[in-house]
Amino acid sequence: MNIFSDLLLATPKPKAKAEAKQRRGIEIKSEREIEIMRQSSKIVATVLKEIQNLVEPGMTTADLDAHAEKRIREMGATPSFKGYHGFPASICSSINNEVVHGIPSSKKVIRAGDVLKVDTGAFFQGFHGDSCITIAVGQVSEKAAHLIEVAETSLYKGIAQVKAGAYLLDLAGAIQDYVEANGCTVVEDFTGHGVGRNLHEEPSVFNFRTRELPNVKLREGMVLAIEPIINQGSKAVKILGDKWTAVTLDRSLSAQFEHTVLVTSDGYEILTDRDLV
Repeated sequence: MNIFSDLLLATPKPKAKAEAKQRRGIEIKSEREIEIMRQSSKIVATVLKEIQNLVEPGMTTADLDAHAEKRIREMGATPSFKGYHGFPASICSSINNEVVHGIPSSKKVIRAGDVLKVDTGAFFQGFHGDSCITIAVGQVSEKAAHLIEVAETSLYKGIAQVKAGAYLLDLAGAIQDYVEANGCTVVEDFTGHGVGRNLHEEPSVFNFRTRELPNVKLREGMVLAIEPIINQGSKAVKILGDKWTAVTLDRSLSAQFEHTVLVTSDGYEILTDRDLV
C-alpha cells in the first residue's frame, strides 16, 4: 500500500489495519476541528515556503529534511510522515524523474536545473495538514519549466471546481483536461485523499476520470488533500528497491503540487495557502 498518496486497488498492510478501520466513511469536520486544521496546515505552509526560499545547489535533501523537522517541532507540531509505517523522514524529497516518496539522504545533492518535489505534513492537536510543492532549482530547461507550470495550474483548475454539491470527478476532469491539453500525462497510480485525524482518510481524490470508485458528492466540512502528479512523458511508474521511491518508467521528468482544501457552502478554502504565511 502506498501510504502518502493513495495507491489504487491497494490492500492495507497489517500495520495499517487500525487506521484503515478509522478511515471508513467520510468525515465532516466541526468548526473546532477546522480551526485546528487551519493551524496544522499553516505550519505545513510555513515550512514549505521556508524550504522554497532555502533551496540552493549544493545542499542535500537531508539538509531540507532536518530543517523541516526542526521547524515543525518548533511550532508545536510533530512531523506527520516520520515513522509513518516506517518512513524514515519528515519530508518526501523527489528529484527529476522521481515521482513521489523519495527518501531524503545526505548523499543526494541538489543541483542547478533539478526539478525538486518536497512533500510534508504536520500533526497538531490531533489533526494533520498536508501539502507538496515542486521547486525549479536555479535555471531549469524550458520543458521542465513548462511541466512545473502545468502541474501547479492543474491543481488550481481542480480546486476551482470545489464546493458543496459538486462531485469529485468534476475536479478530476478539470485536472486531466488541462494536463492533457498541455502535452503532459496524469499519473494514475496515485490519488489524493481526505485528511484530518488521519493523514489519509476517505475519499480517494482522483486526478483523472474513472469508474473505479463512486463519484462522491462534496459536502460542506469535508477536507481534501488534492494533489495532481504529472509526467512529461509516459504516465507509467515503478517503485524502486527501497519500497518507497516511485520513478517514471521512461525516465521523464515528473512534478507534483498539493494543497489541503476545505469544502465550504459556496466554494473552498485553501488551508495550506503559502501566500498567507
